[in-house]
Amino acid sequence: MLTVHHLGISQSERIVWLCEELGLDYELKRYERRADNRLAPDDYKALHPMGIAPVITDGDLMLGESGAICEYICARYGDGRLTPGPDDPDFADHLFWFNWSNGTFMTTLMMQLVLTMGGEGNPAAVFVNDRSQRGWAMVEARLGEAPFFGGANLTTADIMMVYCLTTSRAFRGISIAGFPNLQAYLGRTGARPAYQRAMARAEPGMDPILA
Repeated sequence: MLTVHHLGISQSERIVWLCEELGLDYELKRYERRADNRLAPDDYKALHPMGIAPVITDGDLMLGESGAICEYICARYGDGRLTPGPDDPDFADHLFWFNWSNGTFMTTLMMQLVLTMGGEGNPAAVFVNDRSQRGWAMVEARLGEAPFFGGANLTTADIMMVYCLTTSRAFRGISIAGFPNLQAYLGRTGARPAYQRAMARAEPGMDPILA
């Protein structure tokens, strides 16, 4: 059986949402972060050599990495849903935002967080901060062009992107007051029944940060 191993307040909420959007029969195992350093507990780290979220198991298979998991679940259980085919006019846009999420945007946000911890005066911070600002501007511009990152319909590009714009953003204290397109998008996303079910299961008692 497909099992989603969800580390609380982490990227693995994406996979819970994906399963809910697809209406899959899956098992959810939730792991609490350690109280002393807020990192993953030892039993979660033992699931995968990298020791990070997300992780799924499916029979004898163990798989990590958000994008790989999304592609695996959609290919095996999605019946063509949430992934535009090569003849779809949104195919290229979907591929870009799906891969840009962790390949560039999330990486930049993580570098920005690490450099902030290192204090002021680091010349690398200028480069990273500029890249971060460009990324947020791209997000706002895209959501003024199309209702979803992948185009006309919700796709796994949105599954990948929303965590960066909500839970991850909370760690950085980033305001989106000047991003009306993003605010409207998050409002639409937060109203989706599958998203609400996913967050209720993944983060019970916590309201998702959508605005």
